[in-house]
Amino acid sequence: MSTAPKTVQSKDSTLSDKGLKAGSVGLIGAVVIGVSCIAPAYTLTAALGPTVSEVGVHLPAIFLVGFIPMLLVALGYRELNNAMPDAGTSFTWATRAFGPWVGWMGGWGLIAATIIVLSNLAAVAVDFFYLMLGQLFQNPELGELSKILPLNIATTLVFIAAACWISYRGMETTKSVQYVLVAFQLLVLGWFAIAAFSHVANGSAFDATTISPDWFNPFAVDSFSTFAAGVSLSIFIYWGWDVTLTMNEETKNPEKTPGRAATVTVLVIVIIYMTVALATLSFAGIGETGLGVGNPENQSSIFAVLAGPVMGPFAILMSLAILSSSAASLQSTFVSPARTLLAMGHYKAISPRFGKISPTFKSPSTATIVAAIAAAAFYVITRTVSENALWDTITALGMMICFYYGVTALACVWFFRAEAFGSVRSFFFKMLAPLLGGVILLVMFVKTAIDSMDPSYGSGSSVGGVGLVFVLGLGVILLGVVVMLVMYRIRPEFFRGKTL
Repeated sequence: MSTAPKTVQSKDSTLSDKGLKAGSVGLIGAVVIGVSCIAPAYTLTAALGPTVSEVGVHLPAIFLVGFIPMLLVALGYRELNNAMPDAGTSFTWATRAFGPWVGWMGGWGLIAATIIVLSNLAAVAVDFFYLMLGQLFQNPELGELSKILPLNIATTLVFIAAACWISYRGMETTKSVQYVLVAFQLLVLGWFAIAAFSHVANGSAFDATTISPDWFNPFAVDSFSTFAAGVSLSIFIYWGWDVTLTMNEETKNPEKTPGRAATVTVLVIVIIYMTVALATLSFAGIGETGLGVGNPENQSSIFAVLAGPVMGPFAILMSLAILSSSAASLQSTFVSPARTLLAMGHYKAISPRFGKISPTFKSPSTATIVAAIAAAAFYVITRTVSENALWDTITALGMMICFYYGVTALACVWFFRAEAFGSVRSFFFKMLAPLLGGVILLVMFVKTAIDSMDPSYGSGSSVGGVGLVFVLGLGVILLGVVVMLVMYRIRPEFFRGKTL
């Protein structure tokens, strides 16, 4: 019997099937998982305050500007997926376009970013889990339990293990869980927005602020540095839609469905963000006192502050929504690193053990478990050593996101360079859109790297006079280079173009 890998039924017959369960996710299921991975309730409560502190009432403009490169890059991703529906996405596509070295680092950027955010999502889920218990039993002391370090770490590890178990059971289990969690958080966000606008209309808002066309004008932002800081934050809040592409070998119509799901996901998210942002600004204003969105004391979780005044006795639903949002995203985010590790193992860019598939669930087995162990280890180490190190690494995520999105977008331009001028459609979707999106994100990568060298960036911590955010961000990328060089010595066949 031949041991040659089966080929994926796509326009590129050299890519091989990895044994994942084909046809298990349709367009709606893919969009639901995409929205879940972005985690709008969790992301908004964490990002609204810091973004307003940078750009004030121009929050809607910054959200729109951040949306543009995401949409442009999503269009490029769609074209790459149409030609090469492979679970390795950034890793596979950048390898085919630029060669194994750039492709390996593209895969590393995706894996590093997702594993770091997995630990953060678990930590947020734990915080809101204990906050919910405190609200449910009307005992504030329960809400403070998350500050007890051993209990915090133990609970976080339980959340990571539970998410790993669901993800290990395959896309059908993942999809079923996500329908419930995503529907609930979107329902609560809609409830919050309607209630906030109602308070404004009734004259009972904290600082009723009339929506102005100027809010949507990005050129009204004070300076380019402020603008760049705001865009960097807004790019982070859209991150995660590419999960719809990493499950391309498991979707119905793999050449079309994942790309369509990515585009629809980005459009759905921008509508959610704009609606909630406008409702929040209209109700609370941007003042730095009381319930104002610009109040530094409200920065870490704006909904924890505003849910009570806006939703009254139903405020506990917002805590549940943020808990379900972070828990849902924790689970769905496992999809990306597991499938990228699977592809890297399958094509022998790393140990072939990562290419193993669960015979029962047809999901990445070793890759999913290793991603969970890595996320757990990262959280335990950084949380134990320094809480600043944990949060500054999360801040440094923006650099990694811009890096691997930018590289993948430019891979689209280079891969399709011979056919990009064949028609108007090809020029726009295969050349212009991904080129603009990729350049914008790589410019943001360089700008963020330069700004983060300032010790005052992030938590204010530094190493040898250089900002900790820069040290951590660059450190993660350089660690990838070191691991890649080790893999080159151990597994040279990939780097010589023999396996992909």
